[in-house]
Amino acid sequence: MNEKPQWFLIETEQEYNNAIAQYETVKDATAGAAHKEKLLLVHLIADYENRSWDLPEVDPVEMIKIRMEDFGYKAADLAAVYGDKGTVSKVLNYKQPLSLTMIRKFSELLHLPTSALVKEYDLVN
Repeated sequence: MNEKPQWFLIETEQEYNNAIAQYETVKDATAGAAHKEKLLLVHLIADYENRSWDLPEVDPVEMIKIRMEDFGYKAADLAAVYGDKGTVSKVLNYKQPLSLTMIRKFSELLHLPTSALVKEYDLVN
């Protein structure tokens, strides 16, 4: 019998990883049970991240730079995900704000909650 998992409050790293893996399989669903499961997983994953991750109080660009260092990424790695090296460079140098698309892609790549990337920050002139 191919039984779907029942989801409960995520309490361990293993449960978190299982939820992330399942989210990857249903993330494109737009209707039906898979869509409802996707919405539930988003809530459960965000709740776990908010309870478990002690993120420093820094602006989103600095948060990205910290995670890039953690993973050994360069600006080119972010550009490969986003698709535009010039724009990534401008963002990392505080000359252009993060776009919604960047926030989504960098959140996934750098394993950061989107809430950490949507905070306002100052640009340089």
